[in-house]
Amino acid sequence: MNRKLTIRQKKSLSGVLFIMPWLLGFLFLFAVPLFQSLQFSFSQLKVNPLGYTMEFVGFHNYKEALWVNADFNRILTDSVIGMIVNVPLILFFSLFSATLVNQKYWGRGLVRAIFFLPVILASGAVAAAEAGSLMNQLMISVTSGGASDIGASTGQLMSSRELGDFLVESGISPTFVNYLLNAVDQIYQIISNSGVQILIFLAGLQSISGSLYEVAKIEGATGYQMFWKITFPLVSPLILTNVIYTIIDSFSDNQMTRIIYESAFKSLNFGLSSAMVWMYSIVVGIILAIIGYLVSRKVFYND
Repeated sequence: MNRKLTIRQKKSLSGVLFIMPWLLGFLFLFAVPLFQSLQFSFSQLKVNPLGYTMEFVGFHNYKEALWVNADFNRILTDSVIGMIVNVPLILFFSLFSATLVNQKYWGRGLVRAIFFLPVILASGAVAAAEAGSLMNQLMISVTSGGASDIGASTGQLMSSRELGDFLVESGISPTFVNYLLNAVDQIYQIISNSGVQILIFLAGLQSISGSLYEVAKIEGATGYQMFWKITFPLVSPLILTNVIYTIIDSFSDNQMTRIIYESAFKSLNFGLSSAMVWMYSIVVGIILAIIGYLVSRKVFYND
């Protein structure tokens, strides 16, 4: 029976083929460790020379993480709050930077190189080297008695209290001022975490047909109107992509992952570590589902 596929079925088949490498990797490399970690979370695991033994303990590890461990709830709450604060800042900075470097002007290549430095700075090797350098400076300062000098100079460079007082006296809401000051204090972290998002937004901006802007100019549209009526709707699918990516990236390396690592490989409490992992994953999954649903309702698809 020779039956032709419909366009919808062809698109579905293309989607399945596109994710096939990930699906094969998940089945052969990730599924077994995932199932084992679920087993560990309900067990008391003891390592011995022949391997390990497991004793089923039910929800004991989950109860210990929630009500006995002194740091789990606090660090998890801090991680979620930090994500809620940082994701809008990273998205705004990424879209602003991509729009800026997408303009046609002399020296655009140099400006792009400068804006793409966050991709390099966010790499583990550079971050480790930077941390080591700062630590060395701190150790040298402490041994030479100059710690107070460094603290004073850093305070002069990074303090934003005067700016906050000025904005509050200007009539701006203190809550919004605190949000801005927090953004200023985290400007280095925001820039370091926005490299990939800038590339994604830039790819989306360059895919917009120039004829749309030409027609808008003929009709008398201003740059502000063209941004909100043409640019923003057409890059809105990439906003959803960057929101998902930024949320996952914010949870990939923070205090929560470090306490999970220390529980497993320093305290050798693999059951407690696995329970923390599963609760952490469930929280991240719920956040992704809620934010993804809310953002996708506002996304414009040019079908």
